Amino acid sequence: MDNDVYGHVNNVVYYSYFDTAVNQFLIERGVLDIHKGDIVGFVVDSGCAYFSAISFPDTVHAGIRVAKLGNSSVRYEIALYRNDDPLPSAAGHFVHVYVERKSNRPVPIPAAVRQILETIQT
Repeated sequence: MDNDVYGHVNNVVYYSYFDTAVNQFLIERGVLDIHKGDIVGFVVDSGCAYFSAISFPDTVHAGIRVAKLGNSSVRYEIALYRNDDPLPSAAGHFVHVYVERKSNRPVPIPAAVRQILETIQT
């Protein structure tokens, strides 16, 4: 996923950064098992605004917050920063709907997950 023909990271990669930032946050806090968890979050909505290019080998830093916490869904907002730049290179969002893995049907956000998400809710 190095630079594209225009000399920067392609826009689709930014969505991967968003997903990685949120999943890493949840995994590190012990509330997401992407391989064996019975309850998982599916992305149902996403968007991104681009302000400046990120190019390999830049270091990318991500900041995340919870903008809305519903019964079975959560809206994350993510900002991506290039190297030590004070302003974000991109800002976006995505919405997870929590589902039972076997049925793919929505379920309430598990209490342990909700408790973690509340720590970054604005």
